[in-house]
Amino acid sequence: MPNNIDFFSTYYLAGMVEEIVPKKTFFKDRYFPTDPDTDIFEDNEVLVEYQDGDEEMAPFVVPRAGSIPVSRKGYEVHKYEPPLIAPARPLTIDELMKRGFGEALYSGSTPAKRADALKLKDLRDLDKRITRREEWLASQTMINNGFTAVSYIDDDTVGETFDLYYYDISGSNPAIYTVQNKWDDTGGNFWGDVEAMCGELEDRGLPAADLVVGSAVGQFISSEETAAKRLDNRRMEFGEFDPKKYGPGVSWLGKLNFTGIELDIFIVRETYKLNGVRYRYFPTKSAMVTAPGCGRMMYAQITQIEPDEKYYTYAEPRVPKFVVDRDKNSRKLTLSSRPISVPNNKAPWMYAASVLK
Repeated sequence: MPNNIDFFSTYYLAGMVEEIVPKKTFFKDRYFPTDPDTDIFEDNEVLVEYQDGDEEMAPFVVPRAGSIPVSRKGYEVHKYEPPLIAPARPLTIDELMKRGFGEALYSGSTPAKRADALKLKDLRDLDKRITRREEWLASQTMINNGFTAVSYIDDDTVGETFDLYYYDISGSNPAIYTVQNKWDDTGGNFWGDVEAMCGELEDRGLPAADLVVGSAVGQFISSEETAAKRLDNRRMEFGEFDPKKYGPGVSWLGKLNFTGIELDIFIVRETYKLNGVRYRYFPTKSAMVTAPGCGRMMYAQITQIEPDEKYYTYAEPRVPKFVVDRDKNSRKLTLSSRPISVPNNKAPWMYAASVLK
């Protein structure tokens, strides 16, 4: 007998989700990659481990002593329950009776065919919305050394607030750098401040490879007189400017050498919308020094009830669910995810807010 395939089962929909080409991102892809073997948990909580950089030197030892034990570098393990992201897309009979966007006037498409076509389109749209939230998580974690997530019960009702910060919030934030003078003001020291930010990371045994800046800071660096003079110096190599598009809303300006530390310069202009209002992932007048792979995006499992009225658990970055309301002749397609952005070390970035006046 032929096998009957349920095209709306979670198993089948999950296969469709896997076929969706992921939207390219900057903060998530470059700084918070996911290792499927270690970063996806079959649990409601994820195990977050991060540590200090290590600059300790080995001791000299008297031969008869054999060896001297050394302590492990600062190491912390925490368990967190990631917040749930679950956008849904309803579909009613009235919507299916209408001609779809881009559909030929006399295509002969039926409501059933439209429903099947909209299924993949909806999954793609929901996936992009989750990806934008993951990008927000990554950028907020770097800007604030943690984040606050506000959950909602419905469109207008605020639920729980999820606070997660990777430092003792009763003290100072070790990932924050404050410039003494604005870079575009009298006494501003762009080169010295960036070198100091690099030094803060290197003193903690952490790499400095990228200078991430907002759009206004990118314009400042491009026209900064000292940079132009240094790059024009034939006897010393201070870097290069060769602007290229790196990804959506992100440009690679070039490289600059800060006393031997060569940094790739990225200008972030990308925005997102929340409740119809447009925001920036990275402030226009801010700057940050960090390195690729400084963190990781982790995921907890998702448990949901299926049509057989039993609970099933899925350890995946995206979990679809299809619900039918027969009384109202409507359906709802939901795509769920439980991500959390985690640094690999304590404060593996240095963030400076408002470096321009």
